[in-house]
Amino acid sequence: MSAVNTTINTAINITDAGALSAPLKTPYFMIHEDKLLRNLEICKQLKDLSGVKLVLALKCFSTWGTFDTISKYLDGTTSSGPYEVQLGHETFPGETHAYSVGYSEDDVIAVRDIADKIIFNSVSQLERMQPLLPASSSVGLRINPEVSYAGQDLADPARAYSRLGVKQAGLTVETVSKLDGLMFHMNCENKDFVAYNRILNTISEQFSAHLDQVSWVSLGGGLFFTYPGYPVAELALALKAFAEKHNVQLYLEPGEAVITDTTDLVVSVLDVVENDKKTAIVDSATEAHRLDTLIYNEPASFAEATEEGEHPYIIGSCSCLAGDIFGEANFPQALQIGDRLTIKDSAGYTMVKLNWFNGLKMPSIYFKRADVNGVSGKIEILNQFDYQDFKATLGQA
Repeated sequence: MSAVNTTINTAINITDAGALSAPLKTPYFMIHEDKLLRNLEICKQLKDLSGVKLVLALKCFSTWGTFDTISKYLDGTTSSGPYEVQLGHETFPGETHAYSVGYSEDDVIAVRDIADKIIFNSVSQLERMQPLLPASSSVGLRINPEVSYAGQDLADPARAYSRLGVKQAGLTVETVSKLDGLMFHMNCENKDFVAYNRILNTISEQFSAHLDQVSWVSLGGGLFFTYPGYPVAELALALKAFAEKHNVQLYLEPGEAVITDTTDLVVSVLDVVENDKKTAIVDSATEAHRLDTLIYNEPASFAEATEEGEHPYIIGSCSCLAGDIFGEANFPQALQIGDRLTIKDSAGYTMVKLNWFNGLKMPSIYFKRADVNGVSGKIEILNQFDYQDFKATLGQA
């Protein structure tokens, strides 16, 4: 079954005990629409109060079987490569924004007629590629404001020697005259409104002359405004003031903010081994199915674990990589072969990075619809994968 071209529309009513002849086979992702709607309502609040438009960052989450829900709240999509542009155009109503760190001429030709806004990463790309665009294209340029908020250097857009965007010293009046918009992306999981507002004011002051010459500005993503307790109303006022000061339409590019805490990766215990510590080996792997856990060394969280649990385990993958573990946790009872574990918050930068390392079974993807009028929502199968999908990535199937 094709992972690219096929969405299965089968729905299983989980309120009907006879609908499921057996538990869903692990590993699988379960996206919960009710949790997604919780985040989307906050998105709506921010839009209503500020006038900002929100475009979903497909680099974070591209599971398009959920877009009928998300598109009712957001204004479109933004992309980091040509295939994401095409996916957004085909599956998500509203605007399609195209950005890339490095376009080829073929890339520009492929996206120029389906992108509402095309954003270049450098002045040289702008000058070389703009002649390929229709005169009606809305063109932007990414700016490196040299200020940022990021927990790790790997994800810091303004890190030393950054290749992302143009510094203020590299901007000229002539360059800005060719533009309709500017894009600033300088945050990663920023939960701190005070820190964000400081950056916003810095951009407003330092780039004021350029901001006043364009009609739209994207402030990028990485702003965690759906985090519990985040002062959404204060953020809205700050964004509205920025937009009015410079007379621009503002955009944000949320990814994690839209899908945080909406999705579980459900796995099964295959074995328990002991080498000074007990390790429960599960039918999944960080390197194949939850790559950011490995890249950023941030342990996963397990719904079944408790701080006071008396049974500590390393949760290890079934891949051959020695350091491939999901994390350590305490459980109230000893884990047994066949037990299921729920790895929480497994949507952002997760499904978009799935790969076939070790030829491991790819997790299925399910969408649990929200309950309506007391009736339990259905589980929709968004995709399942098999050996032919694995084989097709390595040669002609």
